[in-house]
Amino acid sequence: MLKKALKYILKFLLFCLLTIVTQIGGIIYLIVEIALKKNSNRYRIKKVGIFTISYTIITFFIIPYLAPVFGREKIKDTNQIEAHTFFTKLLNRNYVNPRLHTTLYEIADSLEKSNPGLKLVYLDANFPFINDFPLLPHLSHNDGKKIDISFIYRDEEYNIVNKKPSISGYGVFESPSKQEYQQTKICKQSGYWKYGFTKYITFGTINKSLKFSEKATKDLLLAIVKQKQVNTTFIEPHLRHRLGIQSHKIRFQGCQAVRHDDHIHLQIR
Repeated sequence: MLKKALKYILKFLLFCLLTIVTQIGGIIYLIVEIALKKNSNRYRIKKVGIFTISYTIITFFIIPYLAPVFGREKIKDTNQIEAHTFFTKLLNRNYVNPRLHTTLYEIADSLEKSNPGLKLVYLDANFPFINDFPLLPHLSHNDGKKIDISFIYRDEEYNIVNKKPSISGYGVFESPSKQEYQQTKICKQSGYWKYGFTKYITFGTINKSLKFSEKATKDLLLAIVKQKQVNTTFIEPHLRHRLGIQSHKIRFQGCQAVRHDDHIHLQIR
């Protein structure tokens, strides 16, 4: 009896995890669990195989056509814009509403004009369905109007590149110097433990020789704030001061959120 109860608890936890991470994974898992006969040969192997195939087909060939019913569109990768990692797309975190979709391509076009060959690289956006469905660990990516954009970096030869210093795109911070405002230190000393949480979700650092490009990131931030649809951009105060950009759209996100000296958060009206 205890073994059976434990099995159902584990299945419930797996359902919750798949739902939290991908939005649709839990539902697909539940359907496969109900549909597949438990006394069939190689039950577990079949379940994993059927789930994997079903999830892949639904994610890449069905959801992009269903999402517009809920006011969302899949971000299309082009020569000017792309997801930093394939997993953003695999986990259905690459959806925005049509106005933000258009705005992203306008930002990418402006960035490419000032920096030929440079792409707008995005991180987490939103799930394809249902407003107010949380996209963890983010606090506000739940209405199709928000997206995280990666900083821009240069290599050892000072060439501006599309590469990033971590696998996830998060967690490698451009911390304040001793002469800059220490907002990150203030938040941590005030007990906001979650503030630096993204350092635990880099999933590994790569391209360790890359350096933050002030010039190209400033160009990106200017391209963002000049868009009429954009009403708020989050970046740490020391970087706003370092880049020398004055705009009422650039704000500090508060200590209750994660720190924003590893990416730019933007949202539209």
